[in-house]
Amino acid sequence: MKKWLFILLMPLIATLSILILGGFDKESKAVVLPKAERRPNIIIILADDMGFSDLGCYGSEIHTPNIDYLAHNGLRYTQFYNTSRCCPTRASLLTGLYNQQAGIGKMTDDENEPGYRGHLTENTVTLAEVLKSAGYQTAMTGKWHVSNTNGQKNPQDQLAWLNHQKEFGDFSPLSQYPTSRGFDKFFGNIWGVVDFFDPFSLVSGTKPITHVPKNYYHTDAISDTTVAYIKAFAKESKPFFIYVAETAPHWPLMALPEDIAIYKNTYTSGWESIRKARYKKMSELGLIDPHKTSLSKQLPDDLTWKNNPDKDWDARAMAVHAAMIDRMDQGIGRMIKALRETGQLDNTLILFLSDNGASPENCAAYGPGFDRPSETRTGHKIVYDLKKQVMPGPQTTYSSIGQRWANVSNTPYRYWKMESYEGGIHTPLVAFWPKGITAKKGSFSTQVGHVMDFMSTFTDLTGAMYPTVFKGHKITPTTGISLTSSFSGTKSTGHESLFNEHFGARYARFGNWKLVSANHDSSWHLFNLATDKSETRDVATQYPNQVHRLDSLWHQWASTHQVFPASGKKTN
Repeated sequence: MKKWLFILLMPLIATLSILILGGFDKESKAVVLPKAERRPNIIIILADDMGFSDLGCYGSEIHTPNIDYLAHNGLRYTQFYNTSRCCPTRASLLTGLYNQQAGIGKMTDDENEPGYRGHLTENTVTLAEVLKSAGYQTAMTGKWHVSNTNGQKNPQDQLAWLNHQKEFGDFSPLSQYPTSRGFDKFFGNIWGVVDFFDPFSLVSGTKPITHVPKNYYHTDAISDTTVAYIKAFAKESKPFFIYVAETAPHWPLMALPEDIAIYKNTYTSGWESIRKARYKKMSELGLIDPHKTSLSKQLPDDLTWKNNPDKDWDARAMAVHAAMIDRMDQGIGRMIKALRETGQLDNTLILFLSDNGASPENCAAYGPGFDRPSETRTGHKIVYDLKKQVMPGPQTTYSSIGQRWANVSNTPYRYWKMESYEGGIHTPLVAFWPKGITAKKGSFSTQVGHVMDFMSTFTDLTGAMYPTVFKGHKITPTTGISLTSSFSGTKSTGHESLFNEHFGARYARFGNWKLVSANHDSSWHLFNLATDKSETRDVATQYPNQVHRLDSLWHQWASTHQVFPASGKKTN
């Protein structure tokens, strides 16, 4: 047993599983299920800042044999979407709503506007709350990031807190913690960014974990706690739901030396070479049709690998990114093993996806503050290196892959995290459920799906009821569409229309027409995804009527889904 598992012995602030009607008001009656086959266990695994092509089964050179196993024995989705950013995607995934409807239009600051409260609002129910009402055991591991952050007013106190030198209590209001939103058990980080070797905002239930073992690595802790939950839940007759919110491969680039060593020479050939190889593999796998999905132009295109003065640093950065994904996959392998050993694997629905495209950020430019420490617990200075002189990987430096490698991770699409172009919102989704998915193993689903669809999918599968009222609060109807038809291989269109807005980046999609604008360019651009899934040919001037139609649809959606009023960048 891992040494750090002593954490699990710490008191968990958790609630007991409740009866079928527990938690619901009289206005919403729970479904009484027939005495039939056991309902499936459900596990969602959400990667953090992982690009569309970062898995072996989606075209990557990164070793992901365990996720590949799930894909080859399940389904891969080719048109599945998130909301382009960490906490907005988590809000949508957990509630079955567009993220603004759930109160998280931006990040975790409360801006006193309905769509921008920075936490899951009272008009929402979470997947855990709904499934718990139907008799499920519920647990979560990893990154929460859907609650207001209790920062310190004094910047020096904030740094001392981040550096594990002082304690200031709860990291968010306890009423917003996972254990207050339907999860019986929780182990993980309340805030977003973590030092992988000594994370800030780490809690068990609601109790802060103030010290971790010397050999601690956060991805392993998430994996092994999940394994412990599986083994405990498997002893009960009731099914279980576990939400595994990984923090990998989000910056800072921190990985174990043995994992980094595997990729020591993998990326020395450079951005262009890796991107072309991924595109070729994706075409061969059948994930994309090269006639409809071209390899978009490299972004940015002002520097070739041949002329790159920082080849060693950049190759190392991507090697660490790969190592972080590799380690996450190893942990998923242990989860699969635990399910198999406890006899749960065949009747467990596992869904693996990413919260947004790979990140273009240069986190070194942020420097210490807010959620980034200035030194380790032992007093070693953390370097924020803007000159690419300190190699990524260890605890003592904060670095990220940057725009060019993010563009590679999101092959073949344009842009990245925070943008509404395909590179920001298009996620891989792997669905595995031996007992329930009857579609051909290893096949692809073209259903247009969105993270908000999990709510409708799970209520379909379990008989749980999505309430109209919960704990005295009127609940916004879900906007998701069930994925269950795709499990049988039945062709389903899915969403006819989809929308997004985040810090000015936005899109409206109707059928195969997509109108999109970037964070740095508020003008609309029109693409026909039926023939141009990589968004390389802007046809706005050729189809002005489509531009007008989609613009009207976007504004109608924004006006009815709490996008307005929004502070910050205004969209016309």
